[in-house]
Amino acid sequence: MPPSARPFVLAALVALYACGEAPLPVGPGVPLELAEIRHETLSDVRYAFELTVPEAEDQPLTGRVTITLHRDDPQGRPLVIDFKDPSERVGGVRVDGEPASWRAVDDHIVVPLDGRGAGELSVAIDFVAGDEALNRNPDFLYTLFVPDRAHFSLPVFDQPNLKARFTLALDVPGEWEAISNGRIEHREQTPAATGAPVRARYEFAETKPLPTYLFAFATGEFREVVEERDGRRMRMLHRETDDAKVARNLDAIFDLHAAALGWLEDYTGIPYPFDEVGFALIPPFQYGGMEHPGSVFYRQSSLMLDESATQSQLLGRASLIAHETAHMWFGDLVTMDWFDDVWMKEVFANFMAAKIVEPSFPDVNHALRFFLAHHETAYGVDRTAGANPIRQPLENLNQAGTLYGAIIYQKAPIVMRQLELMLGEEPFREGLRAYLRAHAFGNATWQDLVEILDAKSERDVRAWSRVWVEEAGRPDVITQIHHRPDRSVERLVFFQEDPRDEDRLWPQELTAAFVYGDSIVRERVSLPAEAVALEDWKGRPRPPLILPNGGGVEYGHFHLDSLSLRWAVEHAPDVRDDLTRGIVWETLWDAALEGEVRPDTWFDLLLRGIEQEPEEQNAQRLLGFMQTTFWRLLGPEARAARAERLETALWRGIETAATPTRRAAYVQAWRGLVTSDAGRERLRALWEGRERIPGLTLSEQDLTQMAAQLVILGVDDEERVLDRQAERITNPDRRRRFDFVRPALSSDPARREAFFASLAEPANREREPWVLTGLTYVNHPLRAEHALRFVRPALDMVEEIQRTGDIFFPKRWLDAVLGGHSSPEAAAVVQDFIDGLPADYPPRLKGKVLQSADMVLRSARLRLP
Repeated sequence: MPPSARPFVLAALVALYACGEAPLPVGPGVPLELAEIRHETLSDVRYAFELTVPEAEDQPLTGRVTITLHRDDPQGRPLVIDFKDPSERVGGVRVDGEPASWRAVDDHIVVPLDGRGAGELSVAIDFVAGDEALNRNPDFLYTLFVPDRAHFSLPVFDQPNLKARFTLALDVPGEWEAISNGRIEHREQTPAATGAPVRARYEFAETKPLPTYLFAFATGEFREVVEERDGRRMRMLHRETDDAKVARNLDAIFDLHAAALGWLEDYTGIPYPFDEVGFALIPPFQYGGMEHPGSVFYRQSSLMLDESATQSQLLGRASLIAHETAHMWFGDLVTMDWFDDVWMKEVFANFMAAKIVEPSFPDVNHALRFFLAHHETAYGVDRTAGANPIRQPLENLNQAGTLYGAIIYQKAPIVMRQLELMLGEEPFREGLRAYLRAHAFGNATWQDLVEILDAKSERDVRAWSRVWVEEAGRPDVITQIHHRPDRSVERLVFFQEDPRDEDRLWPQELTAAFVYGDSIVRERVSLPAEAVALEDWKGRPRPPLILPNGGGVEYGHFHLDSLSLRWAVEHAPDVRDDLTRGIVWETLWDAALEGEVRPDTWFDLLLRGIEQEPEEQNAQRLLGFMQTTFWRLLGPEARAARAERLETALWRGIETAATPTRRAAYVQAWRGLVTSDAGRERLRALWEGRERIPGLTLSEQDLTQMAAQLVILGVDDEERVLDRQAERITNPDRRRRFDFVRPALSSDPARREAFFASLAEPANREREPWVLTGLTYVNHPLRAEHALRFVRPALDMVEEIQRTGDIFFPKRWLDAVLGGHSSPEAAAVVQDFIDGLPADYPPRLKGKVLQSADMVLRSARLRLP
């Protein structure tokens, strides 16, 4: 428990002792000890919510909840219900139909029960719903309760291992649609009284058992689409006003959901566990999707793709739908016992998604897709001083949001793929089936699964788990080779080192790749201990390139021997196999970030790769590397000297692209890297429609981003450009977004400063994707000198951002602020902040600061002037 929390807990305990009651460990948030007591003493929980949504956004939602449960507490302790600011929001409490006394203690309603220990109990609470987790907009709202935010708006037992059944009745403005977890049992419009607006009432059926973070509803001016696939009814709500765009995406959205459901039913042997298949597409949704059964929420732009979508975006949509659908079994049917195991639901969602999308994209190299989708993002954390384990301890749910990040989403699936390789596909699948059957509609821990899998393996899964799951970081894997005068191999060894010098070993199976020009020899190598000697290579010709990580599932910092590194820098674009070439590029990127490859050499190599790369997935990754290299590893002079070559190469890629998706990827990269006068003029001509790109239709979003880039580059008539683009935006949600970020685009420093200052007010941070876009504009590398003044205030705000924002917002805030900075001056500001952090600064939040700061500190050391 952090020291700052102890006074609150002590105060609460004193209050309870003073009333002669057995104490409960209440305090801010949801302490683990309180959750454990409730899990032991409460069962068969049901919530019946009735909520009234007013016409006006600034008026509160009001409601009543009736909670029924069975209680078995020999100590007769008070009932503690979680609800933020209860003294201001609770209108009254009734127990078994009778008015009851209650007290507000921190984030809790404490109801004395006069020593009653066991039996059925009914508690009714009249309340005003808190707006913090309701995401209210002028004509719609949606809940987002993960991980611990249900009690920010509703009175509940806000912990994952008190699953409950929910019913919901919503009274909403007359023309509004609504969706929740259960099916709609009754829907009617209420005749308006004289002069009053028409109202509508939705009654949703009782759900299967759910944790509070999965209870959800959305209501507002949505459009409804109902389709049937494989005999299964599916319902979608959306706010897209472009009918052609809807028609273009509709079949893919429903087909991908149907394919994912069918695949998972076959893999798990368990039919879809819930009653409804429904989803809502929400424009400002904070992240890609959220897996509420019966009412999955998606960010609308992730599913409603433009005609100019890239291959990565098409694959991303399929993966996102597969990810959220996999959660119906992994996370929803079986839920982690406590949020220290939140990674378990995410690892299987991503792990399964990688398998699910394969049949829908038969022409895609899925081994390469898995590698590109996971390794670099995970390495982006594990190479930093802020690296964290997959599984982390958690004392209070108010810190659960800090557990989320690339390690549980990207590293964990790699680790699980290694475990599948170790056990074999069928034993692994049977283990998962047994796990799901044993804990259906309940909760489980990682150790519960380990016990099942350990019984199916001759290897020690528990020992394997300790370093891969419980420890942070990655091993250094080093190739040591000695050769004879005739260049044949004398001795070849792969060995690993612990970068923290703690003698940790990461056992894993390697598929080493030995590249001889046009041919590649592969060999499985087990690295269970510190080193392994490849005895059968003695006397063979020395390969020009030796890759210990040649299979695409190995994990670590793979250091090439000096000859292999030299060969890779000269010949990376020439490696014939697509997966191997992708691995070579990733390994070289690691080397570039360590200073083993100079930024100018790396730029030149990337330029060759961008022009030569035949595999579209690899090409898109190289374009991403180039974005980072150009803006972070090259200073203003170095960028100016290389801009023309870069823009020419990218435009050639546009002209020669064999597919529309590849052409779209090169257009997006070109747009984000244009800095020359000639490039700016071409960008203007495209935006104005005086020039066109054959084979590619620019969407409204493309034109909006072009207008933004023009203003950042500098144009004499920026207000006219922005006014014209605003007129082009017909969708009201996208127009509100554009109006919000417009001050952040301004060439007037005072307006950008005012935009940043406005973010100190929590209400101005509610639409988090908009905020992040604005911060990116304010901190664009071309504005970095002026934006330096925002770095320290933004870092100072991170604790508050974590308290008030959703789970991904603190890290994304940091990335948006720091992503445009690479100067020694910015690095000094960041380092000064880190050095000055107090001892009681939240450790996981400090880890996120260190993760986001890493590239600022590296680039300041490495970049060319």
